[in-house]
Amino acid sequence: MNALKSIAKKYSETSLILRIAIGIVIGAILAVALPKAAFIGIFGDLFVGALKAIAPVLVAVLVMSSLCQGSSKLDSRFGLVIFLYMLTTFLAAFIAVLFSFAFPQTLDLAVESVEQAAPGGLGEVLYNLLMNIIVNPLQATVSANYMGILFWSAILGMALKSFASDTTRQFLSDIAEAVSQGVRWIINLAPFGICGLVYSTVTGSGFKAFMGYGKLLAVLVGCMLTVSLIINPLIVGFILKANPYPLVWKCLRQSGFTAFFTRSSAANIPVNMELCEELGLDKDVYSVSIPLGATINMDGAAITITVMTLAAANTVGIDVSFGTALILSVLSALAACGASGVAGGSLLLIPMACSLFGISPDIAMQVVGVGFIIGVVQDSVETALNSSGDVLFAATAEYAEWRKEGRPMPEILGGSKAGKNKKRKGKYSR
Repeated sequence: MNALKSIAKKYSETSLILRIAIGIVIGAILAVALPKAAFIGIFGDLFVGALKAIAPVLVAVLVMSSLCQGSSKLDSRFGLVIFLYMLTTFLAAFIAVLFSFAFPQTLDLAVESVEQAAPGGLGEVLYNLLMNIIVNPLQATVSANYMGILFWSAILGMALKSFASDTTRQFLSDIAEAVSQGVRWIINLAPFGICGLVYSTVTGSGFKAFMGYGKLLAVLVGCMLTVSLIINPLIVGFILKANPYPLVWKCLRQSGFTAFFTRSSAANIPVNMELCEELGLDKDVYSVSIPLGATINMDGAAITITVMTLAAANTVGIDVSFGTALILSVLSALAACGASGVAGGSLLLIPMACSLFGISPDIAMQVVGVGFIIGVVQDSVETALNSSGDVLFAATAEYAEWRKEGRPMPEILGGSKAGKNKKRKGKYSR
């Protein structure tokens, strides 16, 4: 028993990044050595299933608890976070337009149609979004409808703030911490799940599935890297008047890396919350903005919708003007914010965007099929971009307020060590 405890302790103390890397290698080796040992892939299914199951509950209790216990009103910092979420989502779609014009892509549409209903226009998307918001709260949680979860959690959280007793507040806080700890335990077992996922991927289709769409995948990933490493840092640097890259790298390393493998912004919320605490941010703000960002900060989704739609237009020979492509980028940005409320996420919003160019639903759904093929890489990079951006912009809004108040910048942005994680004083203190 002592030996098992010692092994478990050493396992937990080892860097998660290193453990995941080992899991990837082991999964690939097992796929080559034991291609018929299907039970290995079960670990991946269990890992993904556990994250999908607990993520909606996590968002619900975190938002409810945060709003119930918040000692200060959401101020200009929260408004700046929302503005940055929306601005970068549009800029991401615009970058996707530029990449698509510079490196035009066509698709081999010899794939089976995906028999799922897709929205027919922006009006339908917005209607579905509104209907998803007011759905039964229990149904929203069961079906992982994050817009509905956010709405009802916010309503209940603000209502409880008015009259909840200290005992009720503490109960909600304990429940939120318990669910967060449960997610941390699941993520701690990520190396085993990722080993199973890699095994299933390699034994299933290997890398052949990606060879035919390598250029398309390169454009998608290139757009996402450009937003993550150039656009976002420029915005952060402009607002904070400081070198943004130490903060950007920290967010990518501690948030983006785990999000890449979990492929769920919602499941990555505890990682982001811990990072926000490490960065010295105000819990009253980030405890709300981080769960909200997991739903509406969709830079990667906007890129996917735009690139795939323009590739479809090129495939069928439609000449798309730059002005029309700009309209598409606005459409993609608006639609991406509601991606979590649509079955299939960002991919099933592609037919809606294709309708802007008169592309038939049959062809558009074949494009969705291509998206599912490359989704192993595309969705992972997309989630890493989205989730790391949640923390990056929460920190940007917080540090902008520090600068406004005349407080020294944190060490990561060139401030003194004495100011590192310094607690806020005055009207924002807890």
